[in-house]
Amino acid sequence: MINKVAIQGVIGSFHHIVSQEFFSNPVDVIECMTFDRVVDALITKECDAAIMALENSIAGSIIPNYALIDKYGLHIVGEHYLDIQHNLMGLPNQNIEDIKEVYSHPMALLQCKAFFKQYPHIKLVEDKDTAEVARRIQEKNIPGIGAIASVKAAEIFELDILAHSIQTIKHNETRFVIVKRKNAEVLESEINKASVKFEANHKRGSLATILNVMSDCKLNLTKIQSLPIVETPWKYAFFVDVTFENYLDFKKAKSVIDIMGDDFKVLGEYKNAKI
Repeated sequence: MINKVAIQGVIGSFHHIVSQEFFSNPVDVIECMTFDRVVDALITKECDAAIMALENSIAGSIIPNYALIDKYGLHIVGEHYLDIQHNLMGLPNQNIEDIKEVYSHPMALLQCKAFFKQYPHIKLVEDKDTAEVARRIQEKNIPGIGAIASVKAAEIFELDILAHSIQTIKHNETRFVIVKRKNAEVLESEINKASVKFEANHKRGSLATILNVMSDCKLNLTKIQSLPIVETPWKYAFFVDVTFENYLDFKKAKSVIDIMGDDFKVLGEYKNAKI
C-alpha cells in the first residue's frame, strides 16, 4: 500500500493533483523543488513512490527525467494523463492591470506566451514551480504579482483567478509516471504497456531491425525518444513505449531485443492509462 509519495512542486501543483487522482487511497506528499530531489526521496526510502512528468502534448519529452529513471534503476509502475489548464491568479481585489510581474515555471510561461502579448506591461519571470509561487504570494501578501497555476492552487492559497485557461493551445495534456524502487506486482493479465531502453549498434539498419521485431511481435510503438550516451560521443540510447494485447507477445519481443540490442532494460510494465 502506498502511504507517502514524492512530487515535484508543492500542494496545488499538477504533480500533487496526480497524487490525488491516481491512488485509490489518500497519500501524503513530500514536496520537492527538483526532480533530483524527488528521486533522492525515493531511493533513500523517505517515500513509497514518486511521481514524475515525462512528456507534454505541446512541449514534448522531458528528457532529463528519462535519464534519472534509467540512472537509478527505477521502475515505472503506472501512468496518468492530466489535462493541464493554466490560470492567472493573484491576491484578491485586483485585476490584470494591477499585475506588474508574473512568476511561474518556464514551461508554463512558454505555453501561455501568446496570452501575455495582450498585456505588454506585465514582466514574465521564470521560477521553480507554479503552485509554489501561488503559496509565496499568499504567505508574503504580495500585491501586483501574479502566478500561473492550477485552480486547485488558487483554492488552497485563497487567490483570485484573473483569467482562466490562458494556455495558447487549449488541449494541453501531460503524461505522468509513477515510479518505485522495485517492479510492481501487476498481474501479467493486466499488463498492456511497457517502457524499455536499449542501445543500437553502429551498423546499418540496426535500429530498424529492432523496431521490426516489435512489429512482428504485435507491439504498437507509442513513443520513441533518443538520448545521447555521454561516455560515448555520437552513440544514442533509445527509450521506447509499447502497447500490446497479449503479454506473451511482449515477453517474446523482450527475449529477442535483449540479444540484438546493447544494454537492454525494461523500465516498467504497467496498465495503459489511455484505455
